[in-house]
Amino acid sequence: MRYLTVRIHPGPAGAFHPVGRRLAAEPSITREAFHHVELLDDGTVLTLAEGSGDRDRYEELMAASAHVEEFLVTGEERWMATSQFQAREPIRRLLEWRREMDLVVETPITVDDDGSVRITYLGSQRPFSELYDRGLESDVFDLEVLETGPYEPELGPLVRGLTSRQREVLRAAVEEGYYSNPREATHEAVADAVGLAPSTVGDHLREIETRVFTTLLR
Repeated sequence: MRYLTVRIHPGPAGAFHPVGRRLAAEPSITREAFHHVELLDDGTVLTLAEGSGDRDRYEELMAASAHVEEFLVTGEERWMATSQFQAREPIRRLLEWRREMDLVVETPITVDDDGSVRITYLGSQRPFSELYDRGLESDVFDLEVLETGPYEPELGPLVRGLTSRQREVLRAAVEEGYYSNPREATHEAVADAVGLAPSTVGDHLREIETRVFTTLLR
């Protein structure tokens, strides 16, 4: 099994659904991630989403939307919301493609500030290629491939994109105490553990930290 991580932008529409457009335009609300998205047989979409900010305002917008069938929110400053709403393009198209191409989506699906989403699909090369080709032809959203490779379930998304050498350096740095407080190891100690030059270890650690912190701040 392999994984494919893509960034999908809603294109000129600016949002994947009218409800999402109104939520994205509200400065008091931050859409964090989707933990479940499903196209139901009646043509509606069921989601479990994570958000933060003004929960009351979120509920006002959802209640005022003619597209929302029902919703329920729990939590305070950071909350979870389950909702059922009428499917519209392009979200319907993405969910139908997932069914047709027999792809599994790894959750959570993260939401960027510009309204685009980052989705990791699990499957084989053939449906990945079909998804990419359909994405290129789409007139309702833009698809960008971020990374792909063999899927290793024991690896979380923060480290999956690291090379095997970077993972080796990171493991040695943790075991040697490089990230302890106070720090118990230097680049030289980590370099001795993995058989690399200290300068090379430093380069690897900077690349690892850039990736991890960038992912955390999305």
